Amino acid sequence: MLEINRYCGTVHRWTQSVCDLATTAAFGAFLFLLGPHAVSADGTLPWSTEELYGIRTLSIADLRPLSPDETNRVADDPKAAALGQKLFFDPRFSANGEVSCSSCHMPDQQFQDGRQVGHGIKDVKRRTPTLVGSAYSPFQFWDGRKDSQWSQALGPLESAAEHGADRTMIVQVIAENYREEFEAVFGAFPDFGILPPHASPLGSPKKISAWTTLKAAQRQSVNVIFSNMGKAIAAFERTIPVPITRFDDFAAAIAANDLLSANKIFSESERNGLKLFLGGGDCLRCHKGPLFTDMQFYNLGLPDMTTKTDSGRSPAAYDLKNDPFSCLGDYSDSSGARGCLKNLTILYDLTDDVGAFKSPTLRGVAQRPPYMHNGKFATLRDVLKHYNEPPKALFGVTKLLAPLKLTDQQLTDLELFLKTLDTKH
Repeated sequence: MLEINRYCGTVHRWTQSVCDLATTAAFGAFLFLLGPHAVSADGTLPWSTEELYGIRTLSIADLRPLSPDETNRVADDPKAAALGQKLFFDPRFSANGEVSCSSCHMPDQQFQDGRQVGHGIKDVKRRTPTLVGSAYSPFQFWDGRKDSQWSQALGPLESAAEHGADRTMIVQVIAENYREEFEAVFGAFPDFGILPPHASPLGSPKKISAWTTLKAAQRQSVNVIFSNMGKAIAAFERTIPVPITRFDDFAAAIAANDLLSANKIFSESERNGLKLFLGGGDCLRCHKGPLFTDMQFYNLGLPDMTTKTDSGRSPAAYDLKNDPFSCLGDYSDSSGARGCLKNLTILYDLTDDVGAFKSPTLRGVAQRPPYMHNGKFATLRDVLKHYNEPPKALFGVTKLLAPLKLTDQQLTDLELFLKTLDTKH
């Protein structure tokens, strides 16, 4: 009997079909009909039925198409994506005219920056996460303080450390440079009248004071344009492909019952590392599915690198409840969407997760050091050593980790397997 719960656990909509397959006769037939190419020279099967199932669930072939984003009516509009791409690379949406979304999310680096912590106008406190696969996630940022890609795109714009811009400045840049393209996607601009050059409900006292002088209708019009900017950027980000890796080639050979080809793709150490990933390394607890992540939040007992405790998920959950740009807010295109209600349920379940951060995708992981939300570890080996002999949490509760007791050779094998997830050029 397959240990299906190990691979499925608490799944999101994008992995549910994979778990459903485990109970079908079709999967049983797949195992029963393994051909001679899947058998070792000594006549034995080198992969258990449980491992074969695990390989299948991790393959990019099982990555479902993106579900429609009901909160963003232009999420899959090519014109919105084309506009969003321009906005993504435009540094005029920053206080110094030098910072764009691409400053931290660099396309040639898997849409992250390779820094220990992100840097916009100045350093931020956390590592820049990759955007690859982020469209599948119900929550954004390391702490999950945003519940859609379009809402996530808005946060850095008004962050003093990132873009350092403000809402009325952003709207005026759009009106002066993108009005025609905006109206082609979203319809006629609302009438926001004469705006102060810098005003926002967030930021400096001066900006906040200027915001309070605006009429309610003006604030509403500004927020509509501001939120639509995020929706256009999200439409572009949804087009970022999830890359095919050497592991996917291996998984395809296994699925075709061709062990001979599979053995040419992976070395013995890489195969041993995959077996550890599926079993003794306990990696599937968090890094499951075609994106190698369950997109949930955990306290991993990471050493704190600052004098100020980073509480992660717990305060972010409360921030999200009060966010006017959440999927339940006034600027969502469908605040009653099923995804919203599901996210809200998850949100209430996670409000006590002090020090918890989201599991990142492992696709391309070896190509984007350093690691963890605070960039604490310089190498993959450092990460594996942390998991092999995990410390106690400095704060909050580490509910997940137990010593793995892997040997140095096993750690090497596991590291070599992780490198098979590199993006193919």
